[in-house]
Amino acid sequence: MTNTIPTKMIGDTGVALPPTQSELPYDESTPGDEISIALPPTQAELPYDDNTNMESQRHKVQIELLIDTLLPWLDQRPDGYVGGNMFVYYSLVQARNRDFKGPDFFVVLDVPKGERTSWVTWEEGKAPDIIIELLSNTTAAADKDEKKLVYQNKMRVPEYFWFDPFDPNDFAGFEMQNLVYQPISPNAQGQLISKVLGLALVKWQGDYKGINNITWLRWATLDGQLLPNSEEIAELEKQRAEQEKQRADNAESQLKQVAANLLKQGMPVEQVAQITGLPESQVAELGD
Repeated sequence: MTNTIPTKMIGDTGVALPPTQSELPYDESTPGDEISIALPPTQAELPYDDNTNMESQRHKVQIELLIDTLLPWLDQRPDGYVGGNMFVYYSLVQARNRDFKGPDFFVVLDVPKGERTSWVTWEEGKAPDIIIELLSNTTAAADKDEKKLVYQNKMRVPEYFWFDPFDPNDFAGFEMQNLVYQPISPNAQGQLISKVLGLALVKWQGDYKGINNITWLRWATLDGQLLPNSEEIAELEKQRAEQEKQRADNAESQLKQVAANLLKQGMPVEQVAQITGLPESQVAELGD
């Protein structure tokens, strides 16, 4: 005989939640009885879209810049995940109350790489290591109070930062010490250091994705070297290719000059070609 514990649904999503303490038996069941209890919902079963948009294009592009610059750095590690503007599920109570809002940007180390639709801590085994919220007029109060307390008391996120894309001076960071967030003091260059990543968060003025001459939040090495974005990486690769081509052209020009000098000294074309590595037809042209 099986006694089935009634399950509750997450709104109209069709996702069943496990029973609460008050719904579970608290005395011994009749011998032979079995109790069927719903397991926690998986990533595939939880909602990952609330049909809301970001505050502005600048907020969206700022998230892309933080992710874009960190991904090549993360590619050098065998583990880790970076996400942005997606749900982070940290408790079944959160799912039961339809509290699906997630951070603007987060990083998790020591987890397998791969795509996620949302971050489910009971599946992954841990919460994010770093969270960054981008402030706006409508979210600043919650980001500085309510969300900060959630990240500190419920998720135990080691480091938390906030930044206002429209007011770059509103930039702060906190690290967990004795289960309480303590402010991270800026260094002499005004950078906030992430001890978890061994990187710095810096304010940089420039152009990105068609938004020009504003102050962005970016990742940098501890010695101040910016982690490049995809556009900068492409430009660096283009410059390297041009430099390599120039070196090759210069080397070929020098070989041709050597070949021409050897021909003037009366050395046979075949021997000059063997010494320089140039094709005999090309060496012969130099002697014409």
